[in-house]
Amino acid sequence: MTAALKVIRAGLFDTLQDLGRTGFMALGMPTAGAMDRIGLSLANALVGNPASTAGLEIGVMGPDLLVEADSVRIALVGPLSPALIEGPDAAPKPLDSDRSHLLKRGQILRVGMIEGASTAYLALAGGFDLPLFMGSLSTYSRAGIGGFDGRKLAAGDLLPLAKTSVPAGNERRLGQPFDYGSGPLRVTWGPQEDYFSEEGRRTFVEAEYLVSKEADRMGIRFEGPTIAHAKSVDEGGADIISDGIAPGAIQVPGAGLPIVLMADRQTVGGYPKIATVASVDLPRLGRLLPGQAVRFTAITVAEAEALRRDQEARLQRAIAGFVVARPPGGIDLVRLYEENLIDGVVFDSPWNVTSKPSSAEGGTK
Repeated sequence: MTAALKVIRAGLFDTLQDLGRTGFMALGMPTAGAMDRIGLSLANALVGNPASTAGLEIGVMGPDLLVEADSVRIALVGPLSPALIEGPDAAPKPLDSDRSHLLKRGQILRVGMIEGASTAYLALAGGFDLPLFMGSLSTYSRAGIGGFDGRKLAAGDLLPLAKTSVPAGNERRLGQPFDYGSGPLRVTWGPQEDYFSEEGRRTFVEAEYLVSKEADRMGIRFEGPTIAHAKSVDEGGADIISDGIAPGAIQVPGAGLPIVLMADRQTVGGYPKIATVASVDLPRLGRLLPGQAVRFTAITVAEAEALRRDQEARLQRAIAGFVVARPPGGIDLVRLYEENLIDGVVFDSPWNVTSKPSSAEGGTK
């Protein structure tokens, strides 16, 4: 029997994504991949996968998934309130996010809504048993390639799993939420900042912008003060000879409003790019919701590289800092017996003494 997750109810925009389809932009193939590489990396680490393993990227609201495998270990990362349904008539039982869970055949995982962000991730031990396209499982829905039939998930889809079962064992959780940072989005100037007037460049770094409703995996349009080009639109100030587009490139068309290009961006474009978002802040961008306010601030390339290295180090420390997760709604007896027990007494500080059972059969003596 094939092990799978069956989509009972689809979410709003759920696609399979890994860290991207790299090395093919010269052929016109976008990289796609996770909007928030940190969230996917943490989810994969919680279930023991390599960071590049494909997981389910959840957009705004997730699906209901029926387990059609003996067992599967999953991890959800992001501001979610998931639930587990034991059977058709059973009431949902809340689950914690930012940790792993062992699910059994016949159970239904209700991923639920994302609160305060646009993106969250579901990883499962071993990943999905689906064919790669150009070395990646990332979905590029505009071309209908990758992932599951090149599209977002729909009710009735059967997602084959690489493992039919997983061994029982300690589940893991994040020691503390990962700090994505705050404050202005950090950018480096260019590559065409000279296509903008001094006033336009000053507006870009001094004004506040709002995420518009035209925000998706391809790019995020912002609303706010217009950015002046050095030449008028009639003089060609908003046009360049098409060139390559890096992740986070900020195009400014003739209307004067910035567009930050994201995972599903085109490979080349003909609008001038005033700046590029530093890679350290791309995961923050991938979590923005329409209506949220942002500002931009310019830093040097050297500063951007140092910030990214620091972020990668913090990510590895977060993974090394995973802790054993207490069973949902229960007492973790293994962790209990690891406490500093002396004849039924726990000494957790010099001035705090608490009675606890000294053995599995009875209480204090």
